[in-house]
Amino acid sequence: MLFNSIQFAVFLPLVFLLYWWIGPKNLRKQNILLFVASYFFYACWDWRFLFLLMFSTLLDYFTGLKMENCKSLKNKKFWFWLSILINLGFLGVFKYYNFFVESFAQAVANFGLTVHPTILNIILPVGISFYTFHGLSYVIDIYKGRITAEKNFIDYALFVSFFPLLVAGPIERATHLLPQLKRERVFNLDNMKDGLRQILWGLFKKVVIADQCAQYANQIFNNSDELNGSSLAFGALFFTFQMYGDFSGYSDIAIGTARLFGVDLLRNFAYPYFSRDIAEFYRRWHISLSSWLRDYVYIPLGGSKTNTPKMIRNIFIVFILSGFWHGANWTFIAWGTLNAIYFLPLILTNTHRKNIEVVAKGKLMPTFREFTGIVITFGLTAFSRIFFRSENITHAFSYIGKLFSSSLFLAPDFEEKKIAMLLIGVTLVFLFIEWIGREQPHALKTFGLNWKRPARWTFYYVLIAAIVLYGGKEQQFIYFQF
Repeated sequence: MLFNSIQFAVFLPLVFLLYWWIGPKNLRKQNILLFVASYFFYACWDWRFLFLLMFSTLLDYFTGLKMENCKSLKNKKFWFWLSILINLGFLGVFKYYNFFVESFAQAVANFGLTVHPTILNIILPVGISFYTFHGLSYVIDIYKGRITAEKNFIDYALFVSFFPLLVAGPIERATHLLPQLKRERVFNLDNMKDGLRQILWGLFKKVVIADQCAQYANQIFNNSDELNGSSLAFGALFFTFQMYGDFSGYSDIAIGTARLFGVDLLRNFAYPYFSRDIAEFYRRWHISLSSWLRDYVYIPLGGSKTNTPKMIRNIFIVFILSGFWHGANWTFIAWGTLNAIYFLPLILTNTHRKNIEVVAKGKLMPTFREFTGIVITFGLTAFSRIFFRSENITHAFSYIGKLFSSSLFLAPDFEEKKIAMLLIGVTLVFLFIEWIGREQPHALKTFGLNWKRPARWTFYYVLIAAIVLYGGKEQQFIYFQF
């Protein structure tokens, strides 16, 4: 069931009405309803994987209880590592097994040896990377003494499977979400209106920006050998906006949907394409994953409070892990390595926290220096996306070689350029609205609220009309494959 589907347009209002009809004073029934709705939502993808989701949930739930009741550190470590290894084992089998055996076969072939590895013909369970990380953070936090084990199974299972975040995040923490699931939630009309505005903006990002950019990105990347350098430059730009519109659009819909039920999810995007350097970019892009890797990998390794060689090692470990988390392909590892190289000068010169505040806060326009930083950071990001989108390393380097050839200065030669230029114009309007709302949690938080009602509703209806016009074909979200 996609967020941008007719089925979800029926499912969400039905769950919403049942949820608030049960009443704010019956928290247990509300949580049971959300739990059942979440499992139904996931079953719409493939009901067989419900067993994997339930097993992962039961494993971490009982592991948490066992660790809390352990009388010795040795036993506590046993249960801790049992959960970690089984969780990562499932992730490894479903997501990385074929990658490892094929890479091994290729490596030994370079020495003249031939092996015939057994390849698993299995489907990657939707959302496995996200709900596995939910469970891992829960188990780690109990082991470290940051939280106590949850006794109520329904509450814990809902924390793992809450349908707005189940298949593509944000990656929630038990310290943030579980307390909300145990508190009485009262209907708030303003929260509902704000949630609906965020859902509307998320759908616009997905259907009008991401899905339309995807058509050109796919056309150009799939035919890169036949196109000139300027066309490939447009391909990288289209994919860069596709990724942002697609994933931040999903996050907006997820966060807005959760708000309809009185739940606040972690913010996942904070206008990353207005960042002035790569460090700021990763504080604003996929925030829940970046902060997860920081808290559970980078800091335990010593972070930046260690000697220079170890600090460099830590940076590369985190970025390569981030790449590998995204998929079992050398292109993702190359993408992570490239971003580590981008990040390295900032950490070595201790300027990685120079840009903390929102750019041009309280002002209409950035300074020339800020604008230059935004353009350079965006350019570096768009270049790295070539590895992210390419089928393999050979394709990526072929694309880059053609991109920086003399044909870069020729007119683009991809199909339907006039319609593409119209899309670029719509994207610029989209960026303008995001720029105006960059100090808010989402672009429509306050945008247009001071307008007269006819003007404000005309704006909303234009967004809805655009979504309906371009939403005929349901396009899956990019991050469902991760």
